[in-house]
Formats: sequence, C-alpha cells, structure tokens
Amino acid sequence: QVQLVESGGGLVQAGGSLRLSCAASGRTFSTYNMGWFRQAPGKEREFVAAIRSSGGSTFYAGSVKGRFTISRDNAKDTVYLEMNSLQPGDTALYYCAAGGDFVLAIPSAYDYWGQGTQVTVSS
Repeated sequence: QVQLVESGGGLVQAGGSLRLSCAASGRTFSTYNMGWFRQAPGKEREFVAAIRSSGGSTFYAGSVKGRFTISRDNAKDTVYLEMNSLQPGDTALYYCAAGGDFVLAIPSAYDYWGQGTQVTVSS
C-alpha cells in the first residue's frame, strides 16, 4: 500500500508559477512510476506528466510540454511538478498517482492516488 499526499496548490495569476509536491509513504517509492493528472469541473481526468521509477524518462501532455517539468527525489520519496507560464486553462484539481504499468498516460495504469491539490489560475 502507498499513501500519497499532494501539496503546493493555490491561486496564481496567469503567467505565474507553482511547484506541486507529492509525498509518498508505505511501500518502496523508488519502484513505482509516478504520474500527475488533473481534473477540471465537468471534465474527465486528464494526463499531465509522468516519470519512470528510475527518473530516467519523462512524458508530458502536449498542452503542458515546455511549461511543466516533472521530477522525483527517491531519497525523499517525493515527486514534483514545476509549473510555469500558467494559464487559466490549467485550473484544475491536480492528482499524483503511483503505478507500475508500462503505459503511463492513462489513469488505469496507476494503483494509488492522492486526494488532490487545487490549482486556480486567474486571468
């Protein structure tokens, strides 16, 4: 079992930045691929970014590529999402997830989820 707790969300103006953190506890964090997803009101949960267990490979949705950066610190059992040039369209509840599947861009690839942290971008 893995417990995930997100933090770092908040209200920011368009063009601003936020850094989300996801702290893991429980089973060995370094064995899990980690992902960030987001869900806006009335919309489906969508993939944002993912990183392999080793940290050697990262993946991004086209809408955030070049603006967001995912990273992990296996010594601290934490995954991060650095978000720059934020836009109102980035407003959503952001979730981190842990899983072991090869395909990382779909929610069903993940076994464990956090409760989410709200990101609101004002225009």
